[in-house]
Amino acid sequence: MSKINLTPLADRVVVKALEAEAKTASGIIIPDSAKEKPQKGTIVAVGAGKVSETDGKVIALTVKVGDQVLYGKYSGTEVTVDGEDYLIMRESDIFAVLN
Repeated sequence: MSKINLTPLADRVVVKALEAEAKTASGIIIPDSAKEKPQKGTIVAVGAGKVSETDGKVIALTVKVGDQVLYGKYSGTEVTVDGEDYLIMRESDIFAVLN
């Protein structure tokens, strides 16, 4: 995984979405127009953390670079950096980390 020239702020993360499935489990090829938006990706950059409103301390993120995560279908903002597509989203938009 190459380093990207993008650093998210606060509690945001940058996710590289995995490719949408090209075939069903039974082997049927899915055309591009029918592919669903992926909900799984790999974290490629993380912010420093959110500043607590009560005491001003930085609360570190629980996810880290390299984690594979599940997120909401319409979560995040799509951006293109150096010809690659990424999603920038808050850590709270992530549902789970895959082990």
